[in-house]
Order: sequence, then structure tokens, then C-alpha cells
Amino acid sequence: MAQIRVLIADDHAIVREGLKQIVQSDSEITVAGEAATGDEAISKIRNGEFDVIVLDLSFPDRSGFDVLSHIKAANPDLSVLILSMEREEEFAIRCLHAGASGYLEKRSAPEQLVSAIKRLARGKKYLSSELAEHLALELDRPGVERPHDLLSKREFEIFLSIASGKPVSQIAAELTLSVKTVNNHRARILQKLGMKNTAELVRYAIRHQLIH
Repeated sequence: MAQIRVLIADDHAIVREGLKQIVQSDSEITVAGEAATGDEAISKIRNGEFDVIVLDLSFPDRSGFDVLSHIKAANPDLSVLILSMEREEEFAIRCLHAGASGYLEKRSAPEQLVSAIKRLARGKKYLSSELAEHLALELDRPGVERPHDLLSKREFEIFLSIASGKPVSQIAAELTLSVKTVNNHRARILQKLGMKNTAELVRYAIRHQLIH
């Protein structure tokens, strides 16, 4: 049986090393590449052959959503597992809609990571039992919509960056946008959420556990 070739993309060297040890403890999986930045991940995917990408959501040069978008544009059939510190119920659906095949919290047990990679390599989706239960509960509550669910993927991404305290110039550089475009997005975000300023955005994000 051919080994499952995995690319691990995370900006922390210690995290990558830990993930390599977990993944390669299974004889069916090999780490065929590593990436420490968003640009490096995109480049390696264009130039290498992988079966599964294990992708963090945060890089110093690009957001994880931006990297995911480039991956799917370059190779729509490539399976991507998002591995993140963020709360599953707030981010998993957006990741899946953006093209990810699975979502796993970094707090998960090592065996879950191995199982997720194997499942994605077979062309299937992966959701943890906790996330599956949450989604089932959400489906039982028709008509319940949180204000931030009205934001587009790009608006949600910029909203989180603003709420995390990043200046507009940094957000623009990370997303390869102009400062004017980011400010326009900010204005629409405030309008959609019915808020007046950044302080209100921060309080909202904390209240809904969107940032830590």
C-alpha cells in the first residue's frame, strides 16, 4: 500500500516537530514536506505531490483562509485538514465552505489526527464527534442566526483580525489588499453588526468566544 504523503503547514517549529512525530508513528503515513509560512505552503503544494495538507489557520504572512483559497485554486481535489486552536463551532463550517475536508482542534488526542488524515486520504470528510454533535444541535434550531453569520468569509476574516488588535495596515498587508479596501470592509462589518466602533467589535468577539 502506498504511503499517505502529508504536508504540515504551521508557523511554529515545535508544533511541526510534534505533529511529525505523531503522524509518522503510523507506518502508513509519511511527512513529505513542511511549511512555516503561507507563501511557503502555497509554493510547496504547486511544486510537490501530497495526499493531505495539515494546515494551521494563522501565519505571519497570510491568513489560513487565504492559503486554503490558493490551495483549492491550484488543486481542487487536494484534501486539506485544518488544525487550529480556535473553537470548532465558530470556525469549522466556514473552513468546510472554503474547501477544507476536515477540521480538528489542536487540543485533540493524537490518534484523532492520524484517523483524520487517513480518512481524508480516502477522499472522505472528517468531523470530530464533538463537532458533529454541535452541528446536529444547530440543525435542530432553524431560524437562529448570530449577527456575525451574516458576514462574508472575507468580512469575517477581517473582523477577527480587527478584534484581535491588528492595525488596518497590517491586515491589508497580510491579505494583499489596500488599506482603503480594508477600511471599506470594516465599515460594512460595523453596519452589519449594528456597531459604532472597534471597541464594540472587540467586546462582541469576546462575548461570542471568537477570540481568546
